[in-house]
Amino acid sequence: MQQLTPNPSYSLTIRVQLPHRAGMLASVLTALADAGGSLGQINLIQQTRKIVIRDVIVNAYSEDHAEKLVNVVKDLPEIRFLSVSDRTFDLHHHGKISVHSKVEVNNQDDLAMVYTPGVGRVCMAIAEDVNRVYDLTVKGNMIAIVTDGSAVLGLGNIGAEAALPVMEGKAMLFKQFGGLDAFPICLATQDVEEIVKTIKYMAPVFGGVNLEDISAPRCFEIERRLQDELNIPVFHDDQHGTAIVVVAAMLNAIKVVDKPIDKIRVVMNGAGASGISVARLLRKAGVANIVMCDSKGCISSDRTDLNAEKLEFATAQSGSLAEVLVGADVFVGLSVANALNPTMVRTMADRRIVFAMANPIPEIQPELVEDDVSVIATGRSDYPNQINNVLAFPGVFRGALDSRVSRITTDMYLEAAKAIASLVSPSDLAPDYIIPSVFDPRVADAVAAAVKQCAREAGLANM
Repeated sequence: MQQLTPNPSYSLTIRVQLPHRAGMLASVLTALADAGGSLGQINLIQQTRKIVIRDVIVNAYSEDHAEKLVNVVKDLPEIRFLSVSDRTFDLHHHGKISVHSKVEVNNQDDLAMVYTPGVGRVCMAIAEDVNRVYDLTVKGNMIAIVTDGSAVLGLGNIGAEAALPVMEGKAMLFKQFGGLDAFPICLATQDVEEIVKTIKYMAPVFGGVNLEDISAPRCFEIERRLQDELNIPVFHDDQHGTAIVVVAAMLNAIKVVDKPIDKIRVVMNGAGASGISVARLLRKAGVANIVMCDSKGCISSDRTDLNAEKLEFATAQSGSLAEVLVGADVFVGLSVANALNPTMVRTMADRRIVFAMANPIPEIQPELVEDDVSVIATGRSDYPNQINNVLAFPGVFRGALDSRVSRITTDMYLEAAKAIASLVSPSDLAPDYIIPSVFDPRVADAVAAAVKQCAREAGLANM
């Protein structure tokens, strides 16, 4: 069942002209509310003795619903519809990021130092000691956000240009939450060799590489190759960012239900890049019993269609998701909308945990099973317990660049997860609060500190 809750993804600004008398604005607001719109801010644009012009912000739940809201206003008597704008598209107009200089060039002396001839001295200093590039250029604080557009959000293989808005947004998050500069790089190739070669050619500019929205199984090979062939950290956020936050939430969820991590049985639905990585980190965190399903059902050892990553989690068990879910303590979904139903949930063990993280529509709507589970989490911001990668990647890269490691290890992923989980105090821990807010200012610093400590203890820090 599709979620019909209005949200900011479909947010409109409707401009209307009203007769200047009592009750006219109320008629607009009532009509929008009756049509299922969620009302926001109302702004006065112009007022005379006879007319009033206002902007009304309203959220819809789909493009069709947005169109319906506009038509409702158009049909009102005495109300003149003036215009409508899509607030999401407005926000993206001409892009969301830009490059700003840190130093002003106001005179000839400034020019001589930032550019020729003075810059030549800085170039030679780097030529004589290449490590000085970290101190004398952007490299020490710069991340490349690289995609081939093959697995963008839940939209699929939509290409490099169509992926750019997501990569711009990622750059904003790096800056806001980690204080890191980042630049989107959308490649016009989906060939593994070409991608690896291109990133290697660009590497001198960047302190780290964030791979994003690259489809499985190619993403595994690309990351492996780059980790082996580059001397800067490479991090596939769809894999490891997701895994870190899921494990952080899981560490607290099992405290809520009072079950030891090595005794729980976890059933996962979704065996792509994020699913495999989550399973690996859950196992490292202490989960001993993981059953994984894909679109064909349980990943059993008797199947002949499994790639190397899926084979890693093949079990003797077989059957459909519904069959293997019986008696499970935890469901982790990284798959598709509506893959789960209330009947299936009720077959799980007592004190059930459900992580339904498909976006924008989860594997099951939380309100359908709120009385049947002990803890539920989703990837959405309009429900409690949002599993959001922004809790992980800014701090992970902040810690990696500050300690100047050449590789981000699995131990660092796990320590990052523990750091996130630790920010929910025992007194605050509750079924609807197992993970801190993405806006909690402590998160990035805590994650960065955990990564740096892990790097030092492993002897990998170069700072």
